[in-house]
Amino acid sequence: MTLVRFISADGTGLCEVDAAPGQRLLDVAQEDGQPLEGTCEGQMACSTCHVVVAAEDWAKLPPASEEEDDLLDLAAHVTRYSRLACQIMLTDDLDSLTVRIPAGANDMRGR
Repeated sequence: MTLVRFISADGTGLCEVDAAPGQRLLDVAQEDGQPLEGTCEGQMACSTCHVVVAAEDWAKLPPASEEEDDLLDLAAHVTRYSRLACQIMLTDDLDSLTVRIPAGANDMRGR
């Protein structure tokens, strides 16, 4: 199992989740009730699953694609450590991955 830590947008909440390697970070976040929408369901057509990766975990991730970088240009509250959760596939190398849910994240699915 791979441990993932989600930090709330205001920094006051921490949720730790065990996830199976091979799962997308977006799916793990949604299963845990994190407020990430992922409108396009990983088809690279939106930026509603934007997360901020902890600086100490940044080097563990493969580089973002050009398409992912372009979509991040559309997201609010982007930092140099921003990624799309739909593009992060969990592996054993990402054990203890910590991500922050950006301010303004809102899961509107089913509403």
